[in-house]
Amino acid sequence: MNFDIARKRMVENQVVGRGIRDRRVIEAMLKIPRHLFVEEAMAAQAYNDNPLPIGERQTISQPYMVALMTELLELKGKERVLEIGTGSGYQAAVLAVLADRVYTMERIRPLAMQARKVLDSLGLLNVNIKIDDGTCGWEEESPFDAIIVTAGAPEIPETLVTQLAPGGCLVLPVGNQISQTLVRVRKGIDGVVSVEQSIGCRFVKLIGKHGWEAE
Repeated sequence: MNFDIARKRMVENQVVGRGIRDRRVIEAMLKIPRHLFVEEAMAAQAYNDNPLPIGERQTISQPYMVALMTELLELKGKERVLEIGTGSGYQAAVLAVLADRVYTMERIRPLAMQARKVLDSLGLLNVNIKIDDGTCGWEEESPFDAIIVTAGAPEIPETLVTQLAPGGCLVLPVGNQISQTLVRVRKGIDGVVSVEQSIGCRFVKLIGKHGWEAE
């Protein structure tokens, strides 16, 4: 399989074809080899229009969803970004191309270790990974210019809003355990918070102190 061709088609059909216009996001999606972030046996499916299992009952998000959430962050290149839910590391890799520094949190150690391995192999050394409860954020490194949550939350975690810098935004899915709505939370320079709704979506549960309880 020619992964370069598959990646180009993915971007043309699933990203640009669905309305993503941020040129930097499009270029990042063209650059990052998504097939390296799934198990080798599933590499041929990596550029398909759907999420894929990555073990530990977690998934790598659908390409379009990665692109949309990233575009909503409106990154310019100098930001410090916090990601909650490292998973495969693919979203962090895309962010690493677009921001100055990425801080990503994962509660499942094997996933975090595998993500670190792949990110290092790609030379994406501006990504810090912490194994901890992401719903509590990464207080010692805050504030962040942008925060992205790649799991569905029952409500917007106030801890993450607190760790958002004035002028920054937080993108996350919010809803029940079956379906959510993608929302963008903006914190004004004056500290005033506003919430915008985007599209319906479905993510794995955000587990933690300020999310869903573990089963």
